[in-house]
Amino acid sequence: MSYRDLDRPPLDVAALRAALTGPGRFWTEVVVTDRTGSTNADVAAAARAGAPEGTIHTTDQQTAGRGRLDRTWSSPAGSGAIVSVLLRPDAVPAARWVWLPLLVGLAVDATVHECGVESGLKWPNDVLVDGRKIAGILLERVETPQGPAAVIGIGLNVTLRRDELPVPGATSLALEGATKTDRTVVLRALLRNLEALYRAWSATGGDPAAGIRDSYARRCVTLGSQVRVMLPRDEVLEGRATGIDELGRLLVDGRAISAGDVTHVRPAK
Repeated sequence: MSYRDLDRPPLDVAALRAALTGPGRFWTEVVVTDRTGSTNADVAAAARAGAPEGTIHTTDQQTAGRGRLDRTWSSPAGSGAIVSVLLRPDAVPAARWVWLPLLVGLAVDATVHECGVESGLKWPNDVLVDGRKIAGILLERVETPQGPAAVIGIGLNVTLRRDELPVPGATSLALEGATKTDRTVVLRALLRNLEALYRAWSATGGDPAAGIRDSYARRCVTLGSQVRVMLPRDEVLEGRATGIDELGRLLVDGRAISAGDVTHVRPAK
């Protein structure tokens, strides 16, 4: 990326590698590109080629990013913290991998707070500021010769300007008056938060009762509100979101809703 915008310096590759990688550290490799189609696709390919846990791919511009349900996602060069990581939670039963995107949401939420912005979590995988989306998360399971792996993509809006917002309901750190908008600094904080949460979660075998479930519930702005849930086959469920169960599902008037079954969760009118 050519450096034409003083508000959008390129990522500092040396600083990221010095802060995150090295002997005995969790993060094993940091790959930085000027431009790519999808960092998730890049990490998935690396995983199939035998890349170790802790591999990071980040970019100044993503041109073919994807969200849940294959929704497209893109942003101007240098405006977001776009990163995908490779995790291999071998000690965690497969049924508990559903907690991974919620755990990552906690890491992103903590990072936004470190940047001086008050945020909260919208179940299952968005981070909001006063109802406006500032970040999204995508988890993909990839089969590799070393066993199943998790590829987790994060897109955090950092310096998006108002006229660049993809939808009216979006926002960015800069628009919210953040104290930190250098993407290298933001990424470093995000990956450190993710490492700490992931290590703690993995050490318990992914047991949701060991803290993550309660932590997520405290930060989840969906809970306690009236919601309208769009389900397959045009089914609509309206009710109060009352909790998160042991499988990471949203409880709406006692009914457990899986993230994989949901098209939208919105406030009920």
